[in-house]
Amino acid sequence: MIKVAVVEDDSRFRKSLTWVLQAADGIKCVAEYATGEAAVAGLPTVRPDVVLMDLNLPDISGAEVAARVKAVLPELNVVVLTVYNDADHIFEALRAGACGYLLKQAKADQIINAVREANRGDAPMTGEIARKVLAAFAEPRPSKDQGEPLAAREKEILELVAKGFANKEIADKLSLTTRTVDWYLYAIYRKLHVHSRTQAVSKYLASKSRSGS
Repeated sequence: MIKVAVVEDDSRFRKSLTWVLQAADGIKCVAEYATGEAAVAGLPTVRPDVVLMDLNLPDISGAEVAARVKAVLPELNVVVLTVYNDADHIFEALRAGACGYLLKQAKADQIINAVREANRGDAPMTGEIARKVLAAFAEPRPSKDQGEPLAAREKEILELVAKGFANKEIADKLSLTTRTVDWYLYAIYRKLHVHSRTQAVSKYLASKSRSGS
């Protein structure tokens, strides 16, 4: 039985989701939350296998909820279910630790399949979202652009990459899932305009050398 929690502030949509989940074979909706803070407080106790997470919550963003809860439950599978289909929201959610991203217009069977895929360790996305992710990595990389500033966690991961640690070893050291480390690396590549670990480390170390840090 796959235990699922729903984090959604729209009561009608939340009830529809719980009905869809309860009607599916092998799935049980074990909790539902209308606010981010309620989810942050309740999910570590309920410990579901999968969370369906809205991004636009009334108090804190769904991405922040995902990041805070996964710091406590690193193996939790968070699937975003939202109206936002732009690259900024997608990558914010993935960097926060979401393993999947669906739009709210998804059909009931797509949502159920996404729950099952996430529970198996896959990364469920609608075709539209997957195309946007691929398009983002296919964008031309300006040769002279040093890239966007890296967040503290991204720098921490890149330091470990520079020391030769594999993704699984980095995940173990930082209490993250390997998939979360993968998403962080994708974000790092995008920010630094590179395509490989070697390029990322080289550019990062060169930047550190120039700044004297």
